[in-house]
Amino acid sequence: MSRYAGPLIDPHHHLWDLQLKRHPWLDARPEGEDMVYGSIDPIRRDYLPSDYLRDSDRQNVVATVHVEAGWRDDDPLGETLWLEGQADHRIARRLVARVPLAHPDAEARLEAEAARPRVAGIRDIVSWDADPAKAFAPRPGLMSDPDWRRGLRAATRLSLSFDLMLYPPQMAEAQRLVADFPDTLFVLNHCGSPADRSAEGMRLWADGLRELARAPNLRLKLSDPVAYDPDWTLESLRAVIRHGIDCFGPERAMFASDFPVTGLHASFDAIYEAFRTIAADLTIGEQAALFFDTANRTYRLGLDRSAFSDRTSA
Repeated sequence: MSRYAGPLIDPHHHLWDLQLKRHPWLDARPEGEDMVYGSIDPIRRDYLPSDYLRDSDRQNVVATVHVEAGWRDDDPLGETLWLEGQADHRIARRLVARVPLAHPDAEARLEAEAARPRVAGIRDIVSWDADPAKAFAPRPGLMSDPDWRRGLRAATRLSLSFDLMLYPPQMAEAQRLVADFPDTLFVLNHCGSPADRSAEGMRLWADGLRELARAPNLRLKLSDPVAYDPDWTLESLRAVIRHGIDCFGPERAMFASDFPVTGLHASFDAIYEAFRTIAADLTIGEQAALFFDTANRTYRLGLDRSAFSDRTSA
């Protein structure tokens, strides 16, 4: 089969200006206190639209979706307003904003985000682990918390999708969540975050992903497959990516960069070269779904793929 050379939608990346002091997770950490994907020192610098355009220049990216980047809780709507003033017509064309769903003012915050025309979804990370280096959520069990679920119901009423970031041990809880919210469109981030690379950890991830894929209201983002595989090879990425595609099908899966975080372990060109190579035995229509169509539908971009030329220098 031919490798895809058409236009790309990147449905997951981040931007930040550290001088704003709005991203506490990017503050300097004590020596030895790394995050789950290692030291973040290389990305502890401004990452603006010009930086994204430089990194993606050899790819045919025609639109992107910006996913919340850990903006401070005490400045609701601040990230969205900042992004509206930063991006060009391609970058951050749609936004997945951050609202802590269990917050007492969650509904008002959601309404404020939904009023912004570029906001298509919400993310409130539920990834929890007993190891503080791995935990993104403040506590376990958020997906079962009545207050958190009340916020998710409000997001659904406002026609906002929900980006779901978790770890494989939480997939059983997530199965109950997506079943209880059949009218919510969920997007599972980062291939389901296979952080435990032991044989048992990968089995738990693979089985959990297949069970989650049974839910028709869930889509899979094949983003940052190197996050938990820093010494990756094409074959190690293939095992994760093809399992995701096999579970969800190209019509419910999408490739995404997660830059600049992916840049800790791979260049933009390297990750998209891997995507193209791994998907090369699929039909061109299936590849187009993975690189463009699924993201276009999921985040309501309303783009016509045929309006863009085929071009890539990678």
